[in-house]
Amino acid sequence: MDGSGGNGRSRSAHPAPVRPVSATPSSWGTRGPHAGAPPATLARLAASPWWRGAAAVCAGALPAFAFPAPSLWWLAYVALVPWMLLARSAPTLRRATLDGWLGGLGFMLAVHHWLLPSLHVFTIVIAALLGLLWAPWGRLLRWLLGGTPSRGRAAAALVVIPSAWLMVELVRSWQGLGGPWGLLGSSQWQVEPALRVASVGGVWLVSALVVAVNTAVTILVVARDARTPAVAGLLVTATVTAASWAWAPRPDPTGRVRVAVVQPGPIGGTASGYKRFAREEALTRDLAGQRVDLVVWGESSVGFDLGARPDLTRRIATLSRTVGADILVNVDARRASPTGPQGIYKSSVLVGPDGLTGQRYDKMRLVPFGEYIPARPLFGWATAVGKAAGEDRIRGTRQVVMNLPSAREHGLRIGPLVCFETAFPDMTRNLTRDGAQVLLAQSSTSTFQHSWAPEQHASLAALRAAETGRPMVHATLTGVSAVYGPDGSRVGPWLGTSASTAHVYEVPTARGTTLYVRFGAWPVHAAVLTLFVLATAEAVRMFRRRTAAPLVRPVRTAHESPERPWR
Repeated sequence: MDGSGGNGRSRSAHPAPVRPVSATPSSWGTRGPHAGAPPATLARLAASPWWRGAAAVCAGALPAFAFPAPSLWWLAYVALVPWMLLARSAPTLRRATLDGWLGGLGFMLAVHHWLLPSLHVFTIVIAALLGLLWAPWGRLLRWLLGGTPSRGRAAAALVVIPSAWLMVELVRSWQGLGGPWGLLGSSQWQVEPALRVASVGGVWLVSALVVAVNTAVTILVVARDARTPAVAGLLVTATVTAASWAWAPRPDPTGRVRVAVVQPGPIGGTASGYKRFAREEALTRDLAGQRVDLVVWGESSVGFDLGARPDLTRRIATLSRTVGADILVNVDARRASPTGPQGIYKSSVLVGPDGLTGQRYDKMRLVPFGEYIPARPLFGWATAVGKAAGEDRIRGTRQVVMNLPSAREHGLRIGPLVCFETAFPDMTRNLTRDGAQVLLAQSSTSTFQHSWAPEQHASLAALRAAETGRPMVHATLTGVSAVYGPDGSRVGPWLGTSASTAHVYEVPTARGTTLYVRFGAWPVHAAVLTLFVLATAEAVRMFRRRTAAPLVRPVRTAHESPERPWR
């Protein structure tokens, strides 16, 4: 018998035609388990939709390592390449759409994996829903880069693919969909040239340039004939970065203020609210004589409504007199508001030597599922499978810039934010335009103490400082607390998750207006225009193709009627 399992006839002078080996179990087994199995197995795995789907999820998760805590920032410039290669090689547009979705699922799950202990299986549900935003992106990759892309298609891809990525980031940045946590440009928070680029076009421009580099690398891998536009794209990216470094307006230093961050550290057990307050009180008292201008406590540092607890208000006022500075606390408590709905508010409250100053900011953008449940009648079951909010917090209605007349050098204007509001570039931009000289964030990531979340959260303040040209203080209950200067560079040490301390930072202040503060998210507007032009051009092309197609007259047959030849 021959090696193909025939009928036993001997080979003749006329050999049978050679048939290609099929990537099926029956084919790779017929030539013997050792000779044919390895290559055929690889082909079989590559053709399997299940293995391809798993590869898409893993490829989408790869960029997460560019964010803290790993902080492999350089990885962001090639991390999308495997995902792009997979989507462009899809056998059909439908499969490319699926690769885009599964990659998006992997990305969202990897960047937010620290939510799993709190939301459990619902984390996967959220990741799958948000991953759908990348489905059109995968389809676009195959349309532009599938097969052997021409120079024209490659050049278009260098503009269109980053624009489509920005659209995904824009849509998922809506607070109801979870907010802009994990924007790709945020992975460059410690890269000085990237921070300069952020001052020009915000984190949006950084994201666009990172995706453009990934697109150029992908083109260099798959299309030798299109290397010219790919290299040109890399040169344009380098030129934009260099131009931002050389000519973008820089913050003009005006002086320094001394801001003390009080981080009590993890405190649990019964009566934790009173224990935390006592620890914060003791740490603040140790600041006496250090000539501070402002003391900042973290998010939920006070678990009682100060309007209903004058005893606590008096204790904080006494601390203010002791250290000679106002104290910004954060109240997480039920409040009977005479001007708004009654319920639980998260509020930044300024307390001075004489007690409450009357300056308060109520958190506007609440954490989905953590502080409220979107469409609670539909998703309320999340409380049964995780630590979702049992009661919705009440959101504030406007941002507030506070005045600190007690600060030296003719006072100080501060712009407070609470928790993940630091992920929203527009909020710090608005505070800067309203006159804030120092941006402040009060946060608590104690629920995710032993995960990547504290480092990720602390890094966001660097981007916000660079975008606005204003220093930013990130004060937490349990770490990581950090301070950044007007250019986004780190000021002083990070206070890690094991620290229980109060630290005084010499915070440099600045004046001037960055291009981002002046023009806003213009890269997003440019991306919308790019996609609109592409869609219009494609619609015109399809219309011309249809109208230019000649009308082919059917061939007459012997059965046709002379009077009605078209029947």
